[in-house]
Amino acid sequence: MNAGPEPIALWRQLQATAAVIAAVRKGASGTAAVEAVAATLRPGVQALAFHVWRNLGRAQALRSALVSRMPAPATDALLCVALALMWDEAAAPYDAFTLVNQAVEALKRHPATAAHANFVNACLRRFLRERAALVAATDSSLEAHWNHPRWWVERLQREHPQHWQAMLTAANRHPPMTLRVNARKAQVGEYLEQLRALGIAARPGDAQVIYLAQAVPVTQLPGFAQGVVSVQDAAAQLAAPLLLEGLGATPRVLDACAAPGGKTAHLLELSGSAVTAIELDARRMQRVAQTLERLGLQAQLQVGDASRPQDWWDGVPFDGILLDAPCTASGIVRRHPDVRWLRRESDIAQLAELQARILEGLWPLLRPGGRMVYCTCSVFLAEGSEQVRHFVGQHADAQWLASPGHLRPGAGEDAKLGDNPTHDHDGFFYALLEKRSN
Repeated sequence: MNAGPEPIALWRQLQATAAVIAAVRKGASGTAAVEAVAATLRPGVQALAFHVWRNLGRAQALRSALVSRMPAPATDALLCVALALMWDEAAAPYDAFTLVNQAVEALKRHPATAAHANFVNACLRRFLRERAALVAATDSSLEAHWNHPRWWVERLQREHPQHWQAMLTAANRHPPMTLRVNARKAQVGEYLEQLRALGIAARPGDAQVIYLAQAVPVTQLPGFAQGVVSVQDAAAQLAAPLLLEGLGATPRVLDACAAPGGKTAHLLELSGSAVTAIELDARRMQRVAQTLERLGLQAQLQVGDASRPQDWWDGVPFDGILLDAPCTASGIVRRHPDVRWLRRESDIAQLAELQARILEGLWPLLRPGGRMVYCTCSVFLAEGSEQVRHFVGQHADAQWLASPGHLRPGAGEDAKLGDNPTHDHDGFFYALLEKRSN
């Protein structure tokens, strides 16, 4: 009789989680850092890493209260991992004494950290003795209270003075798994019935949106392999219909910066568009191709730099252009909590410059009377309203039409920025621009 695989020791998972945290601190994306973990460890490490990123501000503040000098990077990463996992007893995934024991074991088992095992053991045991006082002492820290970098919190306070607290609270919540029903293959109501028949609780949103009560593997979704449904955040599902409205039945459309292909597919699902998808990264373009293949859709896929259309454009103007511009991804930190610790404030200006360059490069490709949707999954104004306001000010032929604007992450009808209601979706910015005829 097979006993099955032996359970993975917690110290191994903590060791790998600390390596992931350290990699992001050095500039790697959390996705890449987790993918580098051994397959047997990866699911557990991803869950632990997400918990750590959502509590890292508090952990770093506690570490500063416990030590007089910053530990070496590898040791500090493991110390902060342990503190992030254990500081809140109600949310801790393991018993505190187990975490201390296994964190120390993880340090002992690695040559780079073995010499610091006793030091970390002393820090963690002191934390357990003085937990209430140490937590109270760090409550006044913006970074500890909100679990975001101080610069991030202060920027939101300036830019969204009425909503910054709700935005940060939403960013630390677990996001829903959100689906987009393929309008060519199913209706929302009938798909909800299929889910219910399988015991998968779900509720409808606007248009083709369905929210699942609990995330499930895509292999459990009826018709997923056949392209009946896709996973896509509700805010991201606004892009295609916003662009297509008023363009006619068979517009010629450009999807710039197209990977991973969700918006490309949505454009094709909703119309008879002739879609050209541009993506700079050839590997990411493969994901677009895979997405379209699963859905049984076709587009012209081209690897190229959206800011340099002279390298790939055939000279025929487009009726519509969707520019989902590279950005800080500050609006999707509830799905990618590593982003808040990966980004630096200087990244905002650098990315805003890139966005402006792409806008300038693509605008001449739009026919007079054509429309462009500019969007980012960012909550920072420099990547949203300020970017578009500057562009319109520099282009007399650009008219900013009514469009969603800044959508903050959150849940419920009462979550608003200005007059823009949000449901349960990520933070986005949308601007619809029309090219005036001469």
